[in-house]
Amino acid sequence: MSSDEINPRQPSFGLALVPVLLTLVVLGIQLFYFGDFTPHIPLAIGLAITSLVGLYLGHDWTNLEDGIFRVITVSLPSVSVLIVVGMIVGVWIASGTVPTLIFYGLKILSPEIFLAASMIMCAIVSVSLGTSWGTVGTIGLALMGIGAGFDVPVYWTAGAVVSGAFFGDKISPLSDTTNLAPAVTGVNVFDHIRNMFPTTIPAMLIALGIYVWVGYSMIGAGTVSFERINGITEALDSYFLISPWLLVPALLVLALAIAKQPPIPSLFAGVVAGGAVAMITQGASLHDVFGYANSGYAIETGVAEIDSLLNRGGIQSMMWTISLILIALGFGGALERTGCLNAIIAKILSKVHSFAGVQTAAIATSTATNLVAGDPYLSIALPGRMYAPVYRGMGRSTLNLSRAIEEGGTLMSPLIPWNAGGAFVITALGLGIVEGNFQNLLYIPLAFACWMSPVIGIFYAWTGLFSPYASDAELRDWKANDRAVADLSEYGYEDPLKDTEPAVRPAE
Repeated sequence: MSSDEINPRQPSFGLALVPVLLTLVVLGIQLFYFGDFTPHIPLAIGLAITSLVGLYLGHDWTNLEDGIFRVITVSLPSVSVLIVVGMIVGVWIASGTVPTLIFYGLKILSPEIFLAASMIMCAIVSVSLGTSWGTVGTIGLALMGIGAGFDVPVYWTAGAVVSGAFFGDKISPLSDTTNLAPAVTGVNVFDHIRNMFPTTIPAMLIALGIYVWVGYSMIGAGTVSFERINGITEALDSYFLISPWLLVPALLVLALAIAKQPPIPSLFAGVVAGGAVAMITQGASLHDVFGYANSGYAIETGVAEIDSLLNRGGIQSMMWTISLILIALGFGGALERTGCLNAIIAKILSKVHSFAGVQTAAIATSTATNLVAGDPYLSIALPGRMYAPVYRGMGRSTLNLSRAIEEGGTLMSPLIPWNAGGAFVITALGLGIVEGNFQNLLYIPLAFACWMSPVIGIFYAWTGLFSPYASDAELRDWKANDRAVADLSEYGYEDPLKDTEPAVRPAE
């Protein structure tokens, strides 16, 4: 029997919870009982459990495999970004681009404004590049070095970097997730971005205020060892040629981003430019550049802060993260194909009938999908498809939904360590969680802009602020494109399309 002829049963809510709960139990054992932060095998076991549930429901392996690899395929562009970012990190260190950024950062920035400036810089770069991962792996890495020079705790710097980078990703029209959210909810991408501002701007302003306060009250120039800063800058100056010209690779990437070129070619152009600069200014050979791009950069300066920061990069440094992402995506694909995620969401929808409740549930569902499936794309696409008819049935603009799934999907992704976003942040910023530096997970609550935005969104839902009803143009679009509208008449909602003419009448 072909997979097209299969008619599997849909799981009950109880059965749908089985693979989710068992996977969380195995994850808990690995992370908290064994104290081993390698979630690969627990997620692989979760994939196997989900597959067994699928076989029990009547799926065959070919059908399950198709669901698993379909989700993996959708996310391959982001895996490609990881590979290119790994190359950039190794080559830009060798070229002196990263050391130059650190050198001038220590000379120009003050400890008091460092965290606030880090968030702003990452936000600007991320809006320009359209990729939070590219921002974290480039400018974010340099900021980690500057923070080390100022003796700022690693987790504070990482929190500021993540806040800025993922803010920019959320409102950049070049970002894949920023385009995915409106695509699955049927709204215009620029309308979606404008509708993000009521939550994004307050969250960023609050985060900025906290970082300024921390800079002046907890860090401050008085707590900084300038002898230590001088030691770092002198070591950088002795091992690398330091010059503003070495910023050309970074400026090239920014220029290509401003010119609205695709992220992957733009980042790879940065790799090529960095390799050329490494050969011209630092005396590297072409073979050396190939090695830096593949295996990363290695140096022994005798200054611990420099050695720990600059011994990194290369494609191979990303393999731990890429393997985790692929397994997590496969697990998410299996949960979707077996209908387990649909059953859980359907159960939620059967219990929630007010707009405030649905908006809260949409944010929570995206967050939970991120937590369980480890995939920001699935956490946007699945709730977006499932909840959209409900919003339409309430007569509410699906702009509310696109904002909700961005907040629970894009912004919560870096705060979950085994999620694709969290795994990348931990690897790219060198937080050392795998080596047992669990205190660096404090970056999660300190990434204020990421978790404050959904909190503000929930507040708006319950107060009615910035929670628009569908416009006449949107209603006409629903009718013209025959978009699904849930019948919520039993809960007191009238059909929003009953008096609406379609935007375009179908041809006779």
